[in-house]
Amino acid sequence: MLMDAIVTAGGIPQPGDPLYEYSNGASKALIDVAGKPMVQWILDALGESKSIKNVIVVGLTAKSGVTCKKPMHFASNQGRMLANIVTGVNKSLELNPKNEYVFIVSSDIPAVKSDMVDWLAKTAMQTRDEIYYGVCPREVMEARYPTSKRTYTKLKDMQVCGADINIIHVNQVVQHLETWEELIGNRKSPLRQAAVIGWDTLFQLATRQFTLDGLVQRTCERVGIKGRAIIWDQAEPCMDVDKPHQLEIMRADLEEYKRKLKAAQRKAAKAESAKQK
Repeated sequence: MLMDAIVTAGGIPQPGDPLYEYSNGASKALIDVAGKPMVQWILDALGESKSIKNVIVVGLTAKSGVTCKKPMHFASNQGRMLANIVTGVNKSLELNPKNEYVFIVSSDIPAVKSDMVDWLAKTAMQTRDEIYYGVCPREVMEARYPTSKRTYTKLKDMQVCGADINIIHVNQVVQHLETWEELIGNRKSPLRQAAVIGWDTLFQLATRQFTLDGLVQRTCERVGIKGRAIIWDQAEPCMDVDKPHQLEIMRADLEEYKRKLKAAQRKAAKAESAKQK
């Protein structure tokens, strides 16, 4: 199943924001990471993905200079994350009213790769739920990025952080909007999100009484949706850039990726040249 990808790129760091000095008043998505705007890394991954039909960038314009191998459309920043998602979904339905599912992709996960996008699509579409929300176990994140200092939800069976590439059914833009507004607004605090669902949920989460499956079940029951947690065994889709040290981690990581890629390309070129002689 081909899906459209909605890339949320509306965030503009303000004075006092840890990334303000890096953005110079422009979009966070355009901060340089290893020689490219941060969002360009995501667009490159989506462009190479076999699961993507259209890419809808919310919060930038064509003047930003970003490119993608897949058909790309721009929508203006609505000022709030949820409103940007709704705008993106509506654009997807304008392109094809029969669309059912869309990717929601943050512009600050520059290490994501096309095979990860395809894995998520294949894994999610094994069922017919309304929301597929990815999580990364702490040991996976810290093995890949030991100094990332992510915020983890501490559960009975594991500690996890959230992914920044997920899949939703398009019906979610007209259902439960008030609840989604609160949950997205508190996305950096698992305990505040739990309080939105219910104080009993907050207490049980704070005292680590929930397993991952139990928390998913409680959330789905309270919100009134069919949802499923996707457990990542790769950290890149869950490694976002919110703070300067995370930006520096990504810059170093992707510079090394570029170095290895160039070395592999040189090796392949030499092999091909030797073969032709």
